[in-house]
Amino acid sequence: MAAPVRSVLPVVLLGCGGVGRHLLRHILSCRPLHANQGVAIRVLGVADSSSLLVADDLHSNGFDDALLADLCAAKSAGSPLSSLLSRGQCQLFNNPEARRKVIDTASVLGKTTGLVLVDCSATYDTVGMLKDAVDRGCCVVLANKKPLTCAYEDFEKLVSNFRRIRFESTVGAGLPVIASVTRIIASGDPVSRIVGSLSGTLGYVMSELEDGKRFSEVVKTAKSLGYTEPDPRDDLSGMDVARKALILARLLGQRISMENINVESLYPSEFGPDAMSTKDFLESGLVQLDKSIEERVKAASLKGNVLRYVCKIESTGCQVGLEELPKNSALGRLRGSDNVVEIYSRCYESAPLVIQGAGAGNDTTAAGVLADILDLQDLFHKTA
Repeated sequence: MAAPVRSVLPVVLLGCGGVGRHLLRHILSCRPLHANQGVAIRVLGVADSSSLLVADDLHSNGFDDALLADLCAAKSAGSPLSSLLSRGQCQLFNNPEARRKVIDTASVLGKTTGLVLVDCSATYDTVGMLKDAVDRGCCVVLANKKPLTCAYEDFEKLVSNFRRIRFESTVGAGLPVIASVTRIIASGDPVSRIVGSLSGTLGYVMSELEDGKRFSEVVKTAKSLGYTEPDPRDDLSGMDVARKALILARLLGQRISMENINVESLYPSEFGPDAMSTKDFLESGLVQLDKSIEERVKAASLKGNVLRYVCKIESTGCQVGLEELPKNSALGRLRGSDNVVEIYSRCYESAPLVIQGAGAGNDTTAAGVLADILDLQDLFHKTA
């Protein structure tokens, strides 16, 4: 028998790509578990890049499970949200009206039942909506890193009420990196340094190079396995790692921006997207990088070290790039697409706190987002 409902969490989801769809599927598959815990998640709206599908009655139970399952199937097939209008129980709003409707929904529910605005998109365009939602007393959960890595004032605004925001999945997917850092800081133990391999893609590439494989071959294999973005330069540029590093640096109190981070790209500017197509880069550009990467791998090996693409956050600054590390270190032992983070503080000075595990993938990231949503349940109105 299900437990009495103690917490009802109304949710509006921004972004129904891979992570967003996996989140909806997790919500559906966990219904029995959540019912036994006395928790109900009600999805009241789902937005993609062009429109918003929202429940007719914001104070209802939201979309039924059949509609949510059909929504996931429709978006997986590339169909628009408008294809679901015939199901009833919902309305459709196109941009820019859709953005206004999100704020209207936040205004209504922020004063009554509360609302969790979940950002699983990959755009900077949600920043305004998120800040407005915060102003209206709503909670925010982020898988999207970009709102936390734009202007520092925006970051400060979003985290101004730390009880109402969760962003664990922005760094390391479902790994408890953010939670660990914030707990250490809250205990009065100052974090002095964070070192991490925070890209599953680059972690895989670097570990495969140890076996003598060519850089171009490894990158192409990673792409075929679905580890990279459609254009692998999105990973090889290091910018995704830099965004994660910036979030961690700001969490430590550093008032810095992307411009303050020294980022090493694994390809020269003449091979960049503005100068070369993805096809040309894969067919002729990559192979030209083999020799220089091979030389660096061999130089590290002669010293008993390995190459890893890491971020280093210290009081003196933040940098992202290739580092030579001992083979027997936590980062040196890393294989495959796992993430590893080392956190140094007064209590963890000689032996850092090490967090390791799957740090990429839509399924893992979505599970982290769902855990963040549930972590907010005590802030919501209880029912009898």
